[in-house]
Amino acid sequence: MKRIYNNINLANRNSFGVVEMASTLVEFEGAEELKEYFEWYNPERWYVLGAGNNTLFTRSYEGVLFTPISRNRTILKDDGVNVDIRVEAAHDWDELVAWSVSEGLWGIENLSAIPSSVGAAPVQNIGAYGAEAKDAITVVEYFDTRSLEVKRLSREECHFAYRESIFKQELKGVAIILAVEFSLSRTPKPNLGYGDVIKEVEARGGATLVNIREAICAIRASKLPDPKVLGNAGSFFKNPIVEKEVAEELLKSYPDMPHYPIAGDDSKVKLAAGWLIDKSGLKGYRDATVGVHDRQALVLVNHGGATGGDVMRLAGYVCQRVKECFGVEISPEVNIL
Repeated sequence: MKRIYNNINLANRNSFGVVEMASTLVEFEGAEELKEYFEWYNPERWYVLGAGNNTLFTRSYEGVLFTPISRNRTILKDDGVNVDIRVEAAHDWDELVAWSVSEGLWGIENLSAIPSSVGAAPVQNIGAYGAEAKDAITVVEYFDTRSLEVKRLSREECHFAYRESIFKQELKGVAIILAVEFSLSRTPKPNLGYGDVIKEVEARGGATLVNIREAICAIRASKLPDPKVLGNAGSFFKNPIVEKEVAEELLKSYPDMPHYPIAGDDSKVKLAAGWLIDKSGLKGYRDATVGVHDRQALVLVNHGGATGGDVMRLAGYVCQRVKECFGVEISPEVNIL
């Protein structure tokens, strides 16, 4: 059953813990409820607020927030090797990863411990440790707010890229994701391209699904603050992608600078934003109620009582310092409202 809240405080609905209000918040189960609402009201301004892990409110939201509440998971096909599943948008992402590991299914284990709902995963094309959601996604099912119909997009039609998708571009303000379909496999496919992961997995006895998940959970727990204790949205900045020549010039001065190839594009190189921020002297930096986390410089934190504006001022300062030190521009990964 759909629930509608008016003038709702969002402090407990965003992982930064900033106190802002929303004119209206609608919790919905499926397409029929969305169709009913849009036929009745057809709001000019709206936004999908899932678990609130990748959103920063900088002011009161004058519009309608839609929050999915359906969490069902269904096995569509199991041929003994490959398993296709359909997962509804409100399902917790890490619960899905934990289930897949317990079932012996490979494909999303490197994405362990990412705070997200399943519905948000394709929007951001969430990723970590050499894996991205797009690697396992086969179909995204969404409600089209223009035609009031349910539509389906294949992986190719989603136009996935680094922290990008069609849902942040052409379908922004159009699509409300209802469910995502994934293809997982019982065939072992360990992805151990990151040094920290290899070390942690080997220390646990080798590349099993359980060991990989435990290793990644341990790495993340050692570096990333718990939003329930210290308000944050995880990685605040995207890793910048620069021309190969820019990376080569920087490596002359900083030979230990982390850098990664871009699949299918030899002219570009991905740099580590956290390393750039750290080497700009900002890891652990604090400005009153906000700061850069002391163990992971990619993360901006709310030490208590910060506003979204406070966080954005700090973000601007971080971007400025990195630009001054390295000539590289970094930008937020978090959705700013």
